[in-house]
Amino acid sequence: MEVEQVLHSPEAQRKLYKRTLFVVVMSQIFGGAGLAAGVTVGALIAKDMLGTASFAGVPAALFTLGSALAAFLVGRISQRSGRRYGLSLGFITGGVGAIGVILAATFDNLFLLFISLFIYGAGTSTNLQARYAGTDLANEKQRATAISIAMVSTTFGAVAGPNLVTPMGEVALAFGIPALAGPFILAAVAYLLAGFTFLVFLRPDPFLVAKAIAAEQEKNVQQKTKDAGRELQSKANRIGVVVGAAVLILSHFVMVAVMTMTPVHMQNHGSGLSAVGMVIGFHIAAMYLPSLGTGILVDKLGRTFMVIASGVTLSIAGLLAAFAPGESFFWIAVALILLGLGWNFGLISGTAIIIDSTNMKTRAKTQGSVDVWVALSGTAGSLLSGIIVAYSSYAILGFVGAYLSLLLIPLIIWVYMKGRSKEVAEIM
Repeated sequence: MEVEQVLHSPEAQRKLYKRTLFVVVMSQIFGGAGLAAGVTVGALIAKDMLGTASFAGVPAALFTLGSALAAFLVGRISQRSGRRYGLSLGFITGGVGAIGVILAATFDNLFLLFISLFIYGAGTSTNLQARYAGTDLANEKQRATAISIAMVSTTFGAVAGPNLVTPMGEVALAFGIPALAGPFILAAVAYLLAGFTFLVFLRPDPFLVAKAIAAEQEKNVQQKTKDAGRELQSKANRIGVVVGAAVLILSHFVMVAVMTMTPVHMQNHGSGLSAVGMVIGFHIAAMYLPSLGTGILVDKLGRTFMVIASGVTLSIAGLLAAFAPGESFFWIAVALILLGLGWNFGLISGTAIIIDSTNMKTRAKTQGSVDVWVALSGTAGSLLSGIIVAYSSYAILGFVGAYLSLLLIPLIIWVYMKGRSKEVAEIM
């Protein structure tokens, strides 16, 4: 009934689009806080319970695996039942995982900790998939801007979360809970609030409305015209999905790989924790804060232009990281800022290509599947970066990152050589 009320009213659809963006902004602020606060101390809790730092990387691996599974499931649920149920379930699951971590730390239960961290990863992928919700009712010239609004909103929570670690530790102690579990109290509350924000306020569901609009439009298209263009459009869509996924996976892999080893590289050259934290802070700011400008550029200048910009920027970042003296705070900071900016260009342009290349019958499912590979690429990047540095050097890691980033450029050239049809050109 809710869908029917806006199906035939362009004005109601515009209002729903704006309202959806507002709901996404609110949920992303909560989601960012839940993500950042928990990740900050996950490794420290594992280290305390295990009594060694050897397995302190296990939490990150569990987050990623849980995130990959949740991305798949949230995409499937959203395709079948709408964004409202898919995203709310994902965030609420992440909140339940955070509660499990609190209980595990309180009762010193390692098995419960690992299971809970895996479940907690659902919040991570849901936080990323929420960027799609604002695009369901956006036209082609609004999609990248809608994505960027969601990403900027995440920044507020992501910045606030780590700064609340100490106060939340005091809150935890007041309840007889270990101090390190304090940030997970914030994570649980934040994820649950994000989930219920979607569940209560994301109505009518923008994805279901967009599906209904697409179904109506399909009825009005003459069958002959539809049959003539189906095969060509299907080919264009497949190319677009492959290209968009490749942009997302490559840019994420390079960013995670170089970022993961930068703190180790800096500490090996005498930098203190404050300097390391400042560089990572600049990097995270560059990942999210430019999003509004990036979204406008992707919509105005085109997806292809910004994919090339992503490849060039990431490559320059890799070369700077390779050549910068290990003790140079300034040049390493510049390299990490460019690394975050290049990732930002790649994420928004790649996401826009994925949206352009899918129809409402498969869009949410495809988005979820692509995000699974993005999550796994992050895991591969963090693991392989350590191996590369251990057996060669941080400079070699920078060169590898620069080389992989430049692969985005021949990828775009391949698209034009592969299919010079109007449909492919419109996607890119």
